[in-house]
Amino acid sequence: MGQIPIALQLYSIREDCARDLEGSIKAVADMGYEGVEFAGYYERGADELKGLCDAYSLQIVGTHIGLDALLGDALAETVAFNKALDNRYLIVAGLAAERRGSRAAWMATAEIFNEIAMRLTAHDMQTGYHNHHIEFQEMEGELPWDTFFGHTQKEVVMQLDTGNMYHGGAEPVGFLEKYPGRAQLVHLKEHSSTNDQALIGEGEVEWARVFEVCEKSGATEWYIVEQESYAFAPLECVDRCLQNIKQMGK
Repeated sequence: MGQIPIALQLYSIREDCARDLEGSIKAVADMGYEGVEFAGYYERGADELKGLCDAYSLQIVGTHIGLDALLGDALAETVAFNKALDNRYLIVAGLAAERRGSRAAWMATAEIFNEIAMRLTAHDMQTGYHNHHIEFQEMEGELPWDTFFGHTQKEVVMQLDTGNMYHGGAEPVGFLEKYPGRAQLVHLKEHSSTNDQALIGEGEVEWARVFEVCEKSGATEWYIVEQESYAFAPLECVDRCLQNIKQMGK
């Protein structure tokens, strides 16, 4: 397969985006990123956001939203907004405690995601779930990640966040291999036990193995950089992350 393109999760530079959205998007494009993933819309409409990204040749590859935006009557509005963005991937970035507080809660949440996935099929869209660290801490004899993805259909995207996994005591490769074809969007985030401001390539994530399995069996369409700690200005940090990835041959 060809090279997997690299996008930026705009949460990484959220304060810059809040101050100057167009300038921030231009900066991201100038760095060499090919796409962006939203986590909030800075009080802009879908047409304006799409126009900004188009102006700088950036593809909108996903959005982070709350589960409530995918339930009941809210789903139609969410679908319409994301059709205007030309975005297929509606990723839930976290869950309320009652939806993840027990194995039974995770099972019930899995069924909710299955129903959403079925409703989205007609729109050529998919939902998915982005991990933090808690999904890799055993609950009632099983990891919540396995409870959830073991009971969701293949259309539910497994958006692995590499750094969050390491923080939870897990590593990505085994889970990418366990659930092949489900990691269309992968968050690239470093983890270091000695430097909490490490950029991609400066910590303990085994990047070569992650890239290999994503490209071999993950069905990965986009790598998405997410940086949440900063030794430098956020824009400089995400620029350095991208250049480090390129030095790895990606």
